[in-house]
Amino acid sequence: MSQQQTESTNTSPLEGDAVGKRILVTGANAGIGFWTSLQLAQRGAEVILACRNPRKAEAALSAIRARVPHAKVSTTIMDVASLASVADAVERLSAVEGLDVLIANAGVVHAPGKRKQSVDGLELVAATNFFGHFALVAGLLPVLERTAAARVITLGSLATLLVKPRVGDLQLTKNYSSWQAYAQSKIMSQSFGFELDRRLQAAGSPVRALSAHPGYSISGRTPEVGGVNEPSARKRFIDGLQTPFVQGKNQGAWPIVRAALDSQAFSESGPVFFGPRGLVKGAPAKMKPARITTDPMLAKTIWHEAERATGIVLAP
Repeated sequence: MSQQQTESTNTSPLEGDAVGKRILVTGANAGIGFWTSLQLAQRGAEVILACRNPRKAEAALSAIRARVPHAKVSTTIMDVASLASVADAVERLSAVEGLDVLIANAGVVHAPGKRKQSVDGLELVAATNFFGHFALVAGLLPVLERTAAARVITLGSLATLLVKPRVGDLQLTKNYSSWQAYAQSKIMSQSFGFELDRRLQAAGSPVRALSAHPGYSISGRTPEVGGVNEPSARKRFIDGLQTPFVQGKNQGAWPIVRAALDSQAFSESGPVFFGPRGLVKGAPAKMKPARITTDPMLAKTIWHEAERATGIVLAP
């Protein structure tokens, strides 16, 4: 089956368009970030691809333009694991007239087996998946507030259902494990999104914060895209054995796109969370988040740790 045929068999269940919206997607050069960016461009959005690697950013840009010839798409270089890089990106992006949606997608999925630190001395997985995005949101909140009904989307994970955070050691300085690092970073990201929304509403801000998760989405079930997703035949075979329980990352992007565009989101009270209808796969639907991610006391602890780690006070 050709690449074009493979892509055409994965029809999106999403409705509506994004014409006139300016949307920033971090980690947009591959995986969920790429497919989110492509689907938003297909719906008419102006998409800014925030990527760490310039070569991969250009490959993603070219792939989107090949599929959407008149796409309004650009790149900006940013490494979310570096607070200096985030600050540089904030300075550049602060010049735009406004921002409708910030999608905090970039992250480490396969955490290192041994604890590593970012250039800022923070635990690497937490720095990439959460602390960098905390700094990015803090810096771009004034830009988001220039736009009516803007929103921030944080990415959660099914992993939030499977572990308890080590509240006294959110950077895992003791007894580090790759699984705990990943799952805990996702709890922090999702919790932050819901707490941000509470604080934004309390402050009377026009911005909302939502969260979404992509289910169990893997590259071997994802359409091939040169320079973006090129799994080996072996990878496709192995991932194909999991077909009843997995989906492609093109489908995993659906809940994120819905969170970015859903017209009912602003009328919802409480945490707004989207995921696949079948939990691990399927059409996007409003879901119930893991209880731990809606705990206000834990959220305050995570928020405090983010301000301490980044040196940035985020007060909507």
